[in-house]
Amino acid sequence: MELMTLPDSASRKDFIVENGKSYASSFIEEKLKEHLRSYNSDTCENGEESFFVADMGEVYRQFLRWRRHLGKVQPFYAVKCNPDKEVLRLLALLGTGFDCSSRGEIEQVLSIGLDPSRIIFANPCKPPSHLRYARRKGVGKLTFDSADELYKIKKIFADAELVLRIVTEDSSSVCPFSHKFGAPLKSTRRLLEIARELELNVVGVSFHVGSGATDPQVFVQAVQDSRAVFNQALDLGFSPNLLDIGGGFSGESFDAMSQILSEALNTYFSGDIQLIAEPGRYFVSSAFILASNIIARRDVVNEGGHKDYMLYMSDGVYGSFMDCLLSHWRREPRILTSACDKSSSAAINYSIWGPTCDGVDRIIENASFHTLLDIGDWLYFQDMGAYTICLSTSFNGFTCDRRICYVSSEPAASAMLTY
Repeated sequence: MELMTLPDSASRKDFIVENGKSYASSFIEEKLKEHLRSYNSDTCENGEESFFVADMGEVYRQFLRWRRHLGKVQPFYAVKCNPDKEVLRLLALLGTGFDCSSRGEIEQVLSIGLDPSRIIFANPCKPPSHLRYARRKGVGKLTFDSADELYKIKKIFADAELVLRIVTEDSSSVCPFSHKFGAPLKSTRRLLEIARELELNVVGVSFHVGSGATDPQVFVQAVQDSRAVFNQALDLGFSPNLLDIGGGFSGESFDAMSQILSEALNTYFSGDIQLIAEPGRYFVSSAFILASNIIARRDVVNEGGHKDYMLYMSDGVYGSFMDCLLSHWRREPRILTSACDKSSSAAINYSIWGPTCDGVDRIIENASFHTLLDIGDWLYFQDMGAYTICLSTSFNGFTCDRRICYVSSEPAASAMLTY
């Protein structure tokens, strides 16, 4: 794969910053249009299908940002967020580890030549066959949060290195996890006692404050709770040396949140402790831009007697926008191409829908443009790298495959990935 790279003469002036995130604005928009020009959507089969432009330079910048603010914490990328092979390959070259939740994800990561020691099998409830596969492949770091999981591990993979996942306060997160995973603090000592009785090796503690965490204090409390569980493990004769601070990192608040988190880690975990994390959305959200075609339009008269429009796109909540349905993330549409060459003095209101025949397939309830959009026009959406590709379905017979055009707004990333 040969990546297109941002010219040096355009380097920093072409970037825009929105809510703490950077975009190679004119560069990416031109690549979107260039991809459209590469085929005739009027005659090409499936010519109106959505496609991504993936900027590997943005992934690279996010890695540098992580190293600048949380340098002593090694990121283990959460594969479930976006299992794109080029993303995995770049992060592997940059030295990250990988958080895998299943046999399939482990297979994907191993297929790029990664050493199994750089994988943590971070699903506290693993199918036995997946556990046997991890043992065969040498993926030896496993999480657990219950006694039953310990008995299963004893039977299948007794010499694994175990990490006890604890529950956290994650009510402020967009996607909380503690209702499903994590051992309550009142049960951690007993779990450690069972592990000792089974002669298992507990090497650390993990937590996850939920995806899209907005309150940095939840990290502080979770680090403090982890210290208490570390002390329990030490009292019982274990030698814990690993703290996994999970994911939940947001690009918008990362700088401020990482400062508070670093202070907590310095307070409670000084010394020779390996610190890792499981960022997913943080690395890839802003790196993928989605272009989608308007395949149909309806006009409606609102209560004030004004004409609004319903737009139907080639993608929807059963495709790349599933995360909007599940987690209520709002996506902001932008016009990529329009046949209308005149701007309206008044804003024109739109609702934007997906292509399926399901009534819940609405992407955006209200959007306004000073342009009259029509069938054949294209919109694009930023921040489409997280939980989009991996959640797409073929519901109603619509394809779940999306073309991906790889580019790089950072020469260093391009040099690493060029075959």
